[in-house]
Amino acid sequence: MLLEMTIRNLAVIESVHLNFRKGFHVLTGETGAGKSIIIDALTLIAGGRGSADLVRYGSDKAFIEALYQIEEGHPVWNSLEQLGIEADSEGHLIVRREITAQGKSTSRINGQLINLSGLKEVGQWLANIHGQHEHQSLFQVEEHIGWLDTFGEEEIESAKNEYQAAFQEYTEIRKSVRDLEETSKKSLQMLDLYRFQVEEITSAQLKSGEDELLFEEKRKLANAEKLYQHAADAYDLLYTGNKGLDAIRKAIQKLEDIANLDPDKLKAMVEQAQGAYYQLEDSAYQIRDYRDEIEFNPARLDYIEQRLDTIATLRRKYGENVDDILVYLDKVTRELDLIENKDEKLQELQKKEQQALQHALQLAQRLSDRRQSVAERLAHEIVVELRELHMEKTQFKVQITYREDHLTMEGADEVEFLISANPGEPLRSMSKIASGGEISRIMLALKSIFARVDQIPVLVFDEVDTGVSGRAAQAIAEKMSKLSRSCQVFSITHLPQVACMADAHYRIHKETVGERTFTRVDDLTLEGRIHELARMLGGVEVTDKTLEHAQEMIDLAFDKKSRM
Repeated sequence: MLLEMTIRNLAVIESVHLNFRKGFHVLTGETGAGKSIIIDALTLIAGGRGSADLVRYGSDKAFIEALYQIEEGHPVWNSLEQLGIEADSEGHLIVRREITAQGKSTSRINGQLINLSGLKEVGQWLANIHGQHEHQSLFQVEEHIGWLDTFGEEEIESAKNEYQAAFQEYTEIRKSVRDLEETSKKSLQMLDLYRFQVEEITSAQLKSGEDELLFEEKRKLANAEKLYQHAADAYDLLYTGNKGLDAIRKAIQKLEDIANLDPDKLKAMVEQAQGAYYQLEDSAYQIRDYRDEIEFNPARLDYIEQRLDTIATLRRKYGENVDDILVYLDKVTRELDLIENKDEKLQELQKKEQQALQHALQLAQRLSDRRQSVAERLAHEIVVELRELHMEKTQFKVQITYREDHLTMEGADEVEFLISANPGEPLRSMSKIASGGEISRIMLALKSIFARVDQIPVLVFDEVDTGVSGRAAQAIAEKMSKLSRSCQVFSITHLPQVACMADAHYRIHKETVGERTFTRVDDLTLEGRIHELARMLGGVEVTDKTLEHAQEMIDLAFDKKSRM
């Protein structure tokens, strides 16, 4: 749930700090008081688009911060983990957004910077905001299939996953077929070139890493004389020189002659000198052996230089080293094989394509069957909800059109929500419903159902009760109050029937100080609620009768909620 929100320098709001609680929240105030700015703030926190126009005139930046309490296991934590943001041990989520006067936006979650796309990804799990005439997903036909699958996730998910895997395999094979068909003419033009390249590289009989080994061998052969002479000199100096091993051996003998005279000190020196002598002697033998193994082979050196010239020619054409050339050879060999055996390959791929298509169609049909079952249950539940909203004669249908000639990642189904609000009228697309009051109630019915499955903690209705009154308004108020038991519900409203059902009531109003206008937000007490309801009932003038009526409405609302 949303616990707190701080807003600074956003439009006409200079500074507002709000505390929220569980249940149903309403925001009321005169037209133009700035009620929508609170919704704008929530939209920005959820990753909505920001602009410099939102920054209060004369300020450097606008600032919004929201504190959420999200239960363990909520999908938002998985999104945060993928973005590298650690969960708070107490389940707190602090979202902060700043927008500068130049239009630059900066966002943080739990103190960590996050880009706008990441904020949107997280924000989709934090708030669902609906206005009366917004083109939100419930009224976009292409989104209906997603809502149906969300509602019936337990029944649909496994079949959908299997279908999508089969469809992915089919599309990959289909792409291979199309690629082979489209590139065949071009490939035929390349046939001679590919053959020449394969022959040129193959005839060189390259081996992986050969160039590096040849360079090393060339370096040794080219410097054989120098290697031999220096190794020989080193051996002579160590083994036969006047100051070599012979001198060390004589020094050891001298120490051995006096070792018994001072054994505590000289014995260790003798052992150390003897060890050094044996190590040097061993080194001398190794140097001698190395000297004797040095090869003087001009013919081999000539061969290596010719071989490296061949490799250099291939490197200029096909890669930076032998390994790259061999990778290119493998690629061209496969291309050549594909061209030379194109017809056979194409027939084989086309056969696989048909098999994959039939498999995908079988799974698409199974997925469609499960959707049909879920669709009937969803339609029934929506009709029940609409009856509670005084749309007793309304018919609702989730229409599924199966089109096996139009497979997509979602299957072969086209899903559309159809409705008839009045007896005798045919079922029509929801997007074609004209009455604002009907739209409001249909949307509220849908959200009452989907709120049980989408796990979004904050649901916001921006004047969705416009166009309704009387019993319908009362039904909307009761539905939102009931809905607020599973999530926080916020509603901007002009209807006293809705406002009286709230668990928390905020009054938004403007004040002018000097030449500046400020928007204030008051968290109303019971007495404040009564006066605000009286204003909504009676207009500018609040009378004793409107106050009595307001008190009566609140009393009736308390009674109604206690029995819900």
